[in-house]
Amino acid sequence: MELNLINLRRAMEAEGYITDGNLVLSVFIALKLEKPLLVTGAPGVGKTELAKVLASVFDTDLIRLQCYEGLDEQKALYEWNYQKQLLQIQISRNDSGECTINQDLFSKDFLLERPLLKAISLPRKTVLLIDEIDKTDEEFEAFLFELLSDFQVSIPELGTIKAEHKPIVVLTSNAERELSDGLKRRCVFLHIDFPSIDKEFSIIKAKVPGITDKLALQVSSTVYAIRTQFEAKKLPSISETLDWANTLKLLNSEEVTEDTMDKTLNILFKDQEDIVNFKEKIGTEKILHTSK
Repeated sequence: MELNLINLRRAMEAEGYITDGNLVLSVFIALKLEKPLLVTGAPGVGKTELAKVLASVFDTDLIRLQCYEGLDEQKALYEWNYQKQLLQIQISRNDSGECTINQDLFSKDFLLERPLLKAISLPRKTVLLIDEIDKTDEEFEAFLFELLSDFQVSIPELGTIKAEHKPIVVLTSNAERELSDGLKRRCVFLHIDFPSIDKEFSIIKAKVPGITDKLALQVSSTVYAIRTQFEAKKLPSISETLDWANTLKLLNSEEVTEDTMDKTLNILFKDQEDIVNFKEKIGTEKILHTSK
């Protein structure tokens, strides 16, 4: 595929990822400059999905590093295969018990590649997803600088390993903590908001085969009204919207009614307190009225 804005947008939408001009332009710039893409936004707006779609668009592997508190270099980059090293030592002992190892125990033969090392070692361009970077600590974030700027890592026993094919790197953040300027400086920044009614309508039509235009528009309008009128602990994401649309279709609903909405609020909200507050403070009747 010749990489330009039109082709990129068409390819992403062919994979069911509905885009807008700013999103495609940011992805295009990151690809052309070969810089990591830092994607922020509320949970469920399509940050992780973006990396999956890019892997499909470029027909390559998606390597995912799921971040969490306490993630360290060994789990993200590499570990030594201690069992294999011990086995090598045991089989190298002669009858008198002396060890005559003729193989370097700290060579690539004894290395266990973790996501970061694997992404730069493969003989082809891959997509590396560093998901929820904001859950790690600042020390780990700083550890990533060499990889994000030079696409290389340093292993004391082996030296510097540099990528022959720079991976497409996507970092996501839910803004649980402020990221460092050093990390931001190395990335192209993209923020994804909750979609507009029209955009979410298009997403529903792309992801829920057979749904009618009327029902898809009612679903997107209703969810938009909830997001703009109700302060929830967790607002419905695109994923919940699609689950709700599929649920209504499964129930053979031709339109959203107060009854069907009341019975399926647990699909939209993932917290009982949100369901109770929604019923007490807003209610399905008002939401359906204002979403028309």
